[in-house]
Amino acid sequence: MRLSRVLLALCATAITAASLAAQGAPAKGWRADFLALWKEDQSKYVQLVNATPWEKFSWRPAKGVRSVCEVFLHIGADNYVLGKELGAQLPAGFNEKTAENCPGDKAAVLKMLNGGFDAFTAALTKLSDADGDKEVKVFGQTFSYRGFAMMNLGHAGEHLGQSIAYARMNGITPPWSK
Repeated sequence: MRLSRVLLALCATAITAASLAAQGAPAKGWRADFLALWKEDQSKYVQLVNATPWEKFSWRPAKGVRSVCEVFLHIGADNYVLGKELGAQLPAGFNEKTAENCPGDKAAVLKMLNGGFDAFTAALTKLSDADGDKEVKVFGQTFSYRGFAMMNLGHAGEHLGQSIAYARMNGITPPWSK
């Protein structure tokens, strides 16, 4: 059983890499490594959005903590904002101050979530591997582009873990772990 899960994960990674290469993404190097992990995170977020009943999107574990919906929107919005540092374009009408306001349906949540992931992907894809050593100053810190991308991968992973915990607290099993 465990071996079949490992083989399935390897196949999914290979399919993701092939899909990214077809989109003009790098086939090797640090950007290819990053994008394979990035697309895996995006897929898991989308699976969680789809697996979560709409009535659970307003659930939050405590007052003052982001709701299910707000976490998904936060990731999409931050990917736009952070992607801008690498050359991504913000969508028309994007407002960082209202980006986490939960809309009326899952389709709008998915649009923000996927849009942010795709914007960051597009910006990173336009870079060269040599650009990884260029510097960007964000949050009062100086990062290499490569380090900045890895920081954002960590951020997405942190909130993915949060989303998994939210799902499980609401009786939802993440689809990829069934």
